[in-house]
Amino acid sequence: MNIVPAIDLIDGKCVRLFKGDYATKKIYNEDPLDQAKAFEDAGVKYLHLVDLSGAKEGKPFHLKTLESIATKTYLTVDYGGGIRQQADIDSVLNSGAAQVNLGTILVRMPEMPAQWVDRYGAEKLIAALDVIGEEVRVHGWQEGSGVNLKAFIDTLLSVGFAFFTITDIDRDGTLGEPAFSLYSELIKRFHTIRLCASGGITTEEQLIKLRKMGCQGAIVGKAIYEGLLDIKRIVNL
Repeated sequence: MNIVPAIDLIDGKCVRLFKGDYATKKIYNEDPLDQAKAFEDAGVKYLHLVDLSGAKEGKPFHLKTLESIATKTYLTVDYGGGIRQQADIDSVLNSGAAQVNLGTILVRMPEMPAQWVDRYGAEKLIAALDVIGEEVRVHGWQEGSGVNLKAFIDTLLSVGFAFFTITDIDRDGTLGEPAFSLYSELIKRFHTIRLCASGGITTEEQLIKLRKMGCQGAIVGKAIYEGLLDIKRIVNL
């Protein structure tokens, strides 16, 4: 299982939120490149880069930061936030991301996912679905969509999507525990899904449980920044 630390960006700084609430912003590092290099030095291979400014405003704000990390480290970076049109996908990939996280755009442009799989290849695309209950949330987690998670996953798999990152917003940034029952249900129901868990991961035991149930990856954020998880210890779990 890939351990993927997260860098969440607002105004060029590394932050974390509580349950997706922008009013709870806490700054952990003023320099994202410095943080990325620290992860690389700890043995990390993958990085989850989240443009929270972009997610809220509807356009990517931190492509220069992405380009800097992609060119000045060896990290394999996936990037998301504010991607609302095809040109944004091109910009993210051209700025050095190995994969692009698509959320709101998948809901708002349901006729396009199959075309994007053909254009970019499934390996470049992650369906990054943020949920409360079983409803997919959009626009930086701030709005409901009326879209059912399982039905949407079924649709996306049918057009060629393979990679999914599912975030339970009610657990994100809470230092509680991940949505074990949801992930277990999804893995059992969708046999071909390549699932990355996100939200609430706090302990090594939780990471081991996610690996055993079949998660391909796990995104870890606040627990690292708060010193509850040692990235050097968990990177090879």
